[in-house]
Amino acid sequence: MNTARYVLALCSIMSYPAAVGWWWVTHPFVNFWRRLGRPVFYTVLAIGSFIIMGTIYLVREPLLAVEYGTNRALWPLVLLSYGLSVYIEIRCRKHLKLKTLVGVPELAPDGQGGKLISEGIYGRIRHPRYIAVWLGTVAVAFFTNYLAVYIVAVAVVPALYLVVVLEEKELRDRFGEEYVRYCERVPRFIPRRSTPNPLVKAAETPRQEHGRRS
Repeated sequence: MNTARYVLALCSIMSYPAAVGWWWVTHPFVNFWRRLGRPVFYTVLAIGSFIIMGTIYLVREPLLAVEYGTNRALWPLVLLSYGLSVYIEIRCRKHLKLKTLVGVPELAPDGQGGKLISEGIYGRIRHPRYIAVWLGTVAVAFFTNYLAVYIVAVAVVPALYLVVVLEEKELRDRFGEEYVRYCERVPRFIPRRSTPNPLVKAAETPRQEHGRRS
């Protein structure tokens, strides 16, 4: 159990900075990446991620120096947060293709890639996948019980919020008024009691779907 907790904690502190950090450099500079093309973007992404993760691995011992041991009292919270994360992710995957998850639509050379998803869970909240990511991080933190992973779980909140702000700016540029109306109708994270039915809205305006990872 101690080995499993350590390995999972190490994977978490190595992967989250690279994953979230690259969202920060994708959305603000998306036009730059579109000009360079997808092969260049994914090559830079792979090399940059390798460097970040490798650097963290080299300093893993001090980062993971503080741990609180296996605590089975926390396991109900692990199951709850992880279960909710999986549930939300499954609902998201009904509407997201692999190319959307890896950012292919954002990198379309003409800046018009993808369509706006406004059905299913995306008709209730705009960024369900980021909620799923955070809940998954919380589950890992409770299971591993390492201080570094608790810090990551807290830091992920403002980090993902910044990703949302940057992503929404890119989406407004890409989809214009249609995305503005979508934002007016659907909240970011917390569903309203009576969110308008996206199918009713679709009857009023042409429905689009958008290629995004959130």
